[in-house]
Parts: sequence; structure tokens; C-alpha cells
Amino acid sequence: MEAKTLQFGRYYEEFEVGAVYKHWPGKTVTEYDDHLFCLITMNHHPLHMDTHYAEETTDFGKNVVVGNYVYSLLLGMSVADVSGKAIANLEVESLKHTRPTFHGDTIYGETRVLDKTESKSKDDRGVVYVETIGYKQDGTVVCTFRRKVMVPKRSYGDSRGGEQPGRPTPAV
Repeated sequence: MEAKTLQFGRYYEEFEVGAVYKHWPGKTVTEYDDHLFCLITMNHHPLHMDTHYAEETTDFGKNVVVGNYVYSLLLGMSVADVSGKAIANLEVESLKHTRPTFHGDTIYGETRVLDKTESKSKDDRGVVYVETIGYKQDGTVVCTFRRKVMVPKRSYGDSRGGEQPGRPTPAV
């Protein structure tokens, strides 16, 4: 019996304008996740790091998850469906944080294909234009961004090793 391979990303031909990819699973954001991301990126704003400050001086009365973590989480969630085969991420056209995310919220994401354009300079690739939205467990949209991704056509993948290029064969 032949082993099945898991698809990771899509070739240009597999994208259809209007298609929606619902990324799975979601991710519950913990205080640890938020604080670690803030520390790694050197964002020490007390809104994200200081519970007392957030309770005493903000409208929310609690820490707000740093928006770039929410964006990064959604970008990562979309890789298996959108950019797993990408040649390049070309542009993030817009990024909107529409509502706050708090520790304990679970983030889900989905991406809609807005447009696709074949490359004018190379016939083995094209650009896919997508919009990703992130929402909490209650459906509240917290983040939206649009981006352009250069993805290969199937001919590009076939010429470089197929579905999982560079994967070794186990020595039995």
C-alpha cells in the first residue's frame, strides 16, 4: 500500500477566487504566550505586561494581548492552507486590529481568496491576493489583514521534487 502525503499549502492552480479556507485548530491565548511574545519583541508596554496598570488605568480593566501576536498567530494558522508552498510573501497591504483580545480568548481564523494573477515574467508561478480574518470564540472579529503571496504552479513543484521536496526515504 502506498503511503499518502499530507498537502501543505496550494499550487497556483488550486486557488479559486472567492474560496474560503477555515483554518483549524484555533488557539487559546495564555498570559504566558502574550508575555513571552512581548519580551521576545521588546514590547514592554504596561497595557500588555502590568496587570496593576491595566486594572487601574485602562478602559478594559485587564491586560490586552499585544496585537502583533494576534496577527502572527493568524499568519501562522494560514500557512498550511495558503502559503505552505509559497515562493515569497510579497506584501501585507493592510492590517487592522478591530477589537481587543484578552488572556483566555481562543482565536480562530479564515482566509478568503480575493484575486489571483499569473506572473508576467515567469510562467511557473503567480500571485494570490488574500484576506485573513481572526475572530474570538464568540465570533467577534479581532484582526483583519490582506496580503499578496507568490505561489508556484504545479510545474514548478514537479520540477523541484513534487509534493514534499527534499524528504528522505527511510532506510529500512
